[in-house]
Amino acid sequence: MKKIIILMCATALLSSCHIYKSYDRPEDITVEGLYRDTIAGGDTLAADTANFGNLPWKEVFTDAQLQTLIEQALTNNADLRSAALTVKQAQAALMSARLAYAPMLALSPQGTVSSFDKGKATQTYSLPVTASWQIDLFGQLLNPKRKAQVSLKQTQFYEQAVQTQVIANVANMYYTLLMLDRQLQISESTCDILKRNLETVEAMKEAAMANSAAVEQSRTAYAQVLASLPDIRQSIRETENALCLMLNQPAQSIARGTLEQQQLPAEFSTGIPLQLLSNRPDVKAAEMSLAASYYDTNSARAAFYPQITLSGSAGWTNSAGSAIINPGKLLASAIGSLTQPLFYRGANIARLKQAKAQEEQAKIQFQTTLLKAGNEVSNALYQYQMTSDKAISREIQVNSARKAAEDTKELFNLGTSTYLEVLSAEQSYLSAQLSEVADTFDRMQSVISLYQALGGGRE
Repeated sequence: MKKIIILMCATALLSSCHIYKSYDRPEDITVEGLYRDTIAGGDTLAADTANFGNLPWKEVFTDAQLQTLIEQALTNNADLRSAALTVKQAQAALMSARLAYAPMLALSPQGTVSSFDKGKATQTYSLPVTASWQIDLFGQLLNPKRKAQVSLKQTQFYEQAVQTQVIANVANMYYTLLMLDRQLQISESTCDILKRNLETVEAMKEAAMANSAAVEQSRTAYAQVLASLPDIRQSIRETENALCLMLNQPAQSIARGTLEQQQLPAEFSTGIPLQLLSNRPDVKAAEMSLAASYYDTNSARAAFYPQITLSGSAGWTNSAGSAIINPGKLLASAIGSLTQPLFYRGANIARLKQAKAQEEQAKIQFQTTLLKAGNEVSNALYQYQMTSDKAISREIQVNSARKAAEDTKELFNLGTSTYLEVLSAEQSYLSAQLSEVADTFDRMQSVISLYQALGGGRE
């Protein structure tokens, strides 16, 4: 019998080498050409040696008030705290998987008191300690432990991904507030100008130098800009409230700087596409999900092989069959068992097919996450390039609109231009200024998006 068991184990070991193999990234995962060049649309970006995503977030966002807000969010944000608790759960699961290698010990004392026909009571007792230990010859314990290890890494990478998202969201909301502040400032300044213009035209009408149409046109322009102010103020209030929610604090006013004070990096190195595998937390988390599925498949394969368990017990008892002896004597036993699946082989086959399908799904998701990461880098790079190009034209537009407004007003004062032309020039100047502010914000947003897309702020 002993030789048969040894032969069975040796045969199973030779046929089960795959269940011990560690996860390796599949060779057919695409890691080249993940993002496009910003100039030549059909070419992939040339490899860089440095990576913008490796910069500490304090070197990217240098505004002291923004840094304070980001630090507050990293401490208090509810999503980030929840992610940290998920990591603790995974750590506990890994500890449980490691302890599965240790023998199971149990102390189960028992005692009885019995009497026959009102005779003298007899007392028996036993104080056994039992132990059982599964010998992991076929990976029934190894693969769950490895899965727990990669699952812990997956939760840690997820926590990093949440952190990068929190940093990007806080920065975006902060710069949104600065943009709205600047738009409000421009609109209020324009509103003051239009109000003075209205007063001037009303005085000119009283002096018979302007007609009622000019007055109403001036009043309409003034009212139009005045009506836009509540919308901007409402946007400011709602953005402040959203930022407070991100900081996990009651809604309140947010201390901040100005749009003109902000300085963000202007030159970027994205690194080679392969660096996305080591920098992007969501990409690493997706790969750990694939690794966990791989070990699930190995566990399903291991279920086809026998399970060998050693068990034994030792303890003191005063029960010797029909006799009772005092003091008690030591009793010990040892058992070795081998369990080979026979009648539930069909269930094991179904489980293996399910695990293989889930592993293939995880592989597809990993590749999709990687391609999505490349797209995000491409989009952010191109957005920055386009907003940089737009800034040149927008500066020309703003300067020309300002000059046109000034010249038209001078011509009106000289009586060679109508007030309608003055209003049109003022509105064009206002529109150009607001567009310039929006372009500046878009450029800032592209920097934030690129930093996040390259895995910035993960540490």
